[in-house]
Amino acid sequence: SSFWAQTREQQPRPARGKMRALVAVKRVVDYAVKVRVKPDKTGIDLNNVKMSMNPFCEIAVEEGLRLKEKGHISELVAVSAGPDKASETLRQALAMGADRAIHLKTDLRTDQELQPLAVAKLLAKIVEKETPSVVLLGKQAIDDDSNQTGALLAGLLKWPQAGCASKVEVDEGKTALQVEREVDAGIQEVKVPLPAVVTADLRLNEPRYATLPNLMKAKKKPMEVVDASSFGIDLAPRLQVLKVEEPPARAGGVKVNSIDELIDKLKNEAKVL
Repeated sequence: SSFWAQTREQQPRPARGKMRALVAVKRVVDYAVKVRVKPDKTGIDLNNVKMSMNPFCEIAVEEGLRLKEKGHISELVAVSAGPDKASETLRQALAMGADRAIHLKTDLRTDQELQPLAVAKLLAKIVEKETPSVVLLGKQAIDDDSNQTGALLAGLLKWPQAGCASKVEVDEGKTALQVEREVDAGIQEVKVPLPAVVTADLRLNEPRYATLPNLMKAKKKPMEVVDASSFGIDLAPRLQVLKVEEPPARAGGVKVNSIDELIDKLKNEAKVL
């Protein structure tokens, strides 16, 4: 494959001020779609369902574009693992402004079978080839809600990480990132030396729309397609989904005639008091 035409030695890390960023994106069921469970309850029915880029991944792409517009990085490379149609998600990233894309092709279901550890190992291989200064990801995908891939990738690379980022700034020397993280107690400020892994939270930014002219231009931007199985990584799932069920239907509400009746129902029927 031409993807491996250059060795790591032939493609050195970008010089300071010429950083490259890698952004991982995932194709998921659109957030506005009401998902349907398969009749056999083995998973979600993906037939004839609108798919789109994971919302947190969109935020990660937007942050990469803003870093580029500020002159902190010179190139933004989008990468995604998935079936043929994952290329559509990569085209969206290119239309938003990413420079090129890498499609790690696999027929494994990305919501169940291609799990975070395998994705992290694939991304680690791409990092080895592309030598980015920062890797951006969404904090989680809205299909499996694992919130694991960024942390696993940082662990595999032995890089510092800043998860659930709500603000990212590059220091003057371009050797570290100042990141505000959303944690249970509020906002945590951390400084991480580069290279580093950053995962995007909801309030990091508001992603731009991919305009029609940019969607047309994206078709001409380079996209490398690599078979995910060619890396020699065991992609087999570590977890097995036993059963998927829809949540129980919500019971209808009732009107009460007094505060006393309300308290009685909360105590004796709902048992929340």
